[in-house]
Amino acid sequence: MATEPLIYIRHLFKRYHMGESDFTALKDITLDFAQGEFTGFVGPSGSGKTTLLNIIGSLDVPSEGEATVLGHAISTLPAKQAAQVRNRHLGFIFQTFNLLPVYTVYENVEFPLLLLGMENKKRRQAVLQALEWVGLTDKLHSRPAQLSGGESQRVAIARAMVKQPKIVLADEPTANLDAENSHHILKTMKKLNRELQTTFIFATHDEKVVTYLDRKITLQDGRVAKDEIMQEDNHA
Repeated sequence: MATEPLIYIRHLFKRYHMGESDFTALKDITLDFAQGEFTGFVGPSGSGKTTLLNIIGSLDVPSEGEATVLGHAISTLPAKQAAQVRNRHLGFIFQTFNLLPVYTVYENVEFPLLLLGMENKKRRQAVLQALEWVGLTDKLHSRPAQLSGGESQRVAIARAMVKQPKIVLADEPTANLDAENSHHILKTMKKLNRELQTTFIFATHDEKVVTYLDRKITLQDGRVAKDEIMQEDNHA
């Protein structure tokens, strides 16, 4: 029996009211995603990458069509239930690290587990494991202002991965990093993808990111222009 896709999108449209007219950001998108994919939306600014990522993350809803994520229909998902799905099953990584400046690295990574009500001993084990994944166990007492850009993004990855989500959504995660740090971050994410079978979906126009993808979905003017499986990368 075929496995149900993790994410199921059919004939999805997204329109925004702008003055007296509508702007259609996404036009007739149909896509499936399976567990363990390492996929990216690529295309120029305004092509719909972030909008589609936000709908998958239940931060926005379609104007028309179907988007089902982990068995939940995004269009009809109540706000409280959408928040529960995000808290339990989704991780988010952005180009701005969004770390809480008054908290330590440990406390920043711990935060999603506090929202889940995880008991203290399990919480500590999970945080230390996540920091070990990204190579930052020596920084657990540091604050964000004491970190480099690369280290800050690694903390953001640890925070996204600490609850071992089924899906991680990454919006331009290398935009503020140099080439060396970008590759370090991408290798870390690829390693976690393979070891934990977490599905990663990127929105990016960074060619460095593209070289790591297993699948590249090119968006153009809100439509899927191309959906291709990539050659085995050289970054394993």
